[in-house]
Amino acid sequence: MKRNIFLKTSLLASLAALSAFNQRPDKITVYLIGDSTMSIKDKKYYPETGWGMPFAHFFDESVTVDNRAMNGRSTGSFIAENRWQPVVDKLWEGDYVLIQFGHNDEVKTKKSYTTEEEFQTNLARFITEARAKKAQPVLITPVARRSFNDQGTLEDTHAAYSQLVRNVAAKYEVPLIDLDSESQALLKEFGVEKSKLLFLQLAPGEHPNYPDGKVDNTHFSELGARKMAQLVLAGIRSLNLDLTERIARPVAK
Repeated sequence: MKRNIFLKTSLLASLAALSAFNQRPDKITVYLIGDSTMSIKDKKYYPETGWGMPFAHFFDESVTVDNRAMNGRSTGSFIAENRWQPVVDKLWEGDYVLIQFGHNDEVKTKKSYTTEEEFQTNLARFITEARAKKAQPVLITPVARRSFNDQGTLEDTHAAYSQLVRNVAAKYEVPLIDLDSESQALLKEFGVEKSKLLFLQLAPGEHPNYPDGKVDNTHFSELGARKMAQLVLAGIRSLNLDLTERIARPVAK
């Protein structure tokens, strides 16, 4: 009798330990790390919208989107300000880390500038440390700026650093969403004038947060942020990531 009780107790203890080890089999977190084009905006900057804001609403209840992107950050400053390590500390097996930098890394006049070698090293760090926690890193090229020349041709403003992201993705065999190419295609489809609707373009007096108006060809309107989020979601689908099964809302073409 005592032996049977002992065996049952041992079995229950083993099951409890196994359950504790697998306590999040169906819940995952998708971390977003990047710059202002992805980040959550304070109300005082509305209608400026980062694409990570609408992105968070496309998934079912099994997904938590934790947007850690910050305005003005590069890969270097994101690490130096200890914004990356807290993400690593919270990663669980099955989580995702969507990584989109380049806007601030590539500008030599900014304090956040990182050389091409540093940029690749930092991306590699994000990848290896995420993988060490059995999370899935996904690289995203920097989203396009609205930069049409006098002939109405869209200029490629991220050519060098977008290619570096592609190179790192190939080297480390990481899923890649080429948001630069996809967003350029979208801007070309919209054209010179209509594409203004995607960005923070306001006439004087149009919005109380910008009484003098605003002409911003980098940061998005609500419409623009949603369109960019849809491109990222389409990329997730085309990569056939497991995350696709958790998309709850339809992704418009």
